[in-house]
Amino acid sequence: MARAYGWNSRLLLGFESQYGQSPASGDYYQIPFVSSSLDSEQGLIESSVLGQGRDPSAPFQDVINVDGDILVPMDLRNIGLWLQALLGDSTTSGTGPYTHEFTSGKTTLPSMTLEMGLPEVPEYLRFSGVRANTLALNFQRSGEAQATLGLMGQSETVAATSIDSAPAELIYSRFSQFQGSVTRGGQPLADVTSASITYSNNLERIETIRDDGKIEAIDPGMGSLTGSISVRYGNSELMELARSGTPIDLELAYTIDADKQLRITAHEVYLPKPKRSISGPGGIEASYDFQGARDQTLERMLTITLVNDLEGWA
Repeated sequence: MARAYGWNSRLLLGFESQYGQSPASGDYYQIPFVSSSLDSEQGLIESSVLGQGRDPSAPFQDVINVDGDILVPMDLRNIGLWLQALLGDSTTSGTGPYTHEFTSGKTTLPSMTLEMGLPEVPEYLRFSGVRANTLALNFQRSGEAQATLGLMGQSETVAATSIDSAPAELIYSRFSQFQGSVTRGGQPLADVTSASITYSNNLERIETIRDDGKIEAIDPGMGSLTGSISVRYGNSELMELARSGTPIDLELAYTIDADKQLRITAHEVYLPKPKRSISGPGGIEASYDFQGARDQTLERMLTITLVNDLEGWA
C-alpha cells in the first residue's frame, strides 16, 4: 500500500483572476515550505429531535471551513509570492537588481489557489479562494529564518492528478538568522536579544446562505501590526520613549548583500512601558510589546522592500 511522505509532497501556488476560480495549468509556481496545517473541516451538529426514544437521531453536517498555517523558509525569491498575497501587488523599480515595494492599506487583496500534492497516494488537495490573513516573523541570533502565513480559503477539492504537471520553480536562495538586523532611525538598535513582528489583514468570512456549505467571500478588515522587542537593559532610551508615548520607526531586515535583501519597516510604532524584573545575578532584560499605526505623512503603516534579481511575478 502506498504511503504519503512529507519529503515528497509539493505545494503549488497560483493567483486567481476571479475569486474562487482556479487558474489554468501553466500559471502555478512550485514553492518550498516547511510544514502546513491548511485543510478543510466540516463538523457535525448533534440532533435535537425528541420523541424517538433515548438513542439520538443521526447528526447532520455543518458548514465547511478552510483555514490553517503554512510555515515557509525566508528566501530571496519565493517570499515575494507570499508578500503579494498578503499585501497586494508591489511597486517595482530598477533594471536589475530590482526593488519591490509592498505596502499595507490596500482596499483589495488577491486570492490564490493552493495545491498540496501527495504523489504516492496519489492525492492532490486543491484549495481555492485562499487569502493570506497573517504574516509572523521571529528574529533571533541563530537558527532558521522562517515565516508563518495564516491562511483562509473558500473550498477544497481532491483530484488524482495535479492541476499543473510542469509548474514554474524559482531558484531557492535562503536568508539566515545571522543575516538579520533591527534598526531605528537607520541606526542599529542596541542590545536586542530577540524580536518578532506580526501583520494581520483581519480577514472576515462572508457567510451567506448557500446550498454547498461554502462561504461567499473573504474580505479584508482593519489591518494590525504587533510585535515584541527584547533588549538587555543598558540605558533608559526606549523606556523614556515608552513613558512619553513617543512613536518610533522600526526596521527589521535580512541582508545577504546590497542586491539581495528584505526590509520590513514599521513607520510608526508605539511602545508600552514594560516591567523590569530581576530574577538572578545575570543581565536584566526588558520586553516591549509594541503596536503599529498609520503614518500620516506616508499614509501607510508598513512597507516591506524586497531586493532581488526578479523583474516580477507573473
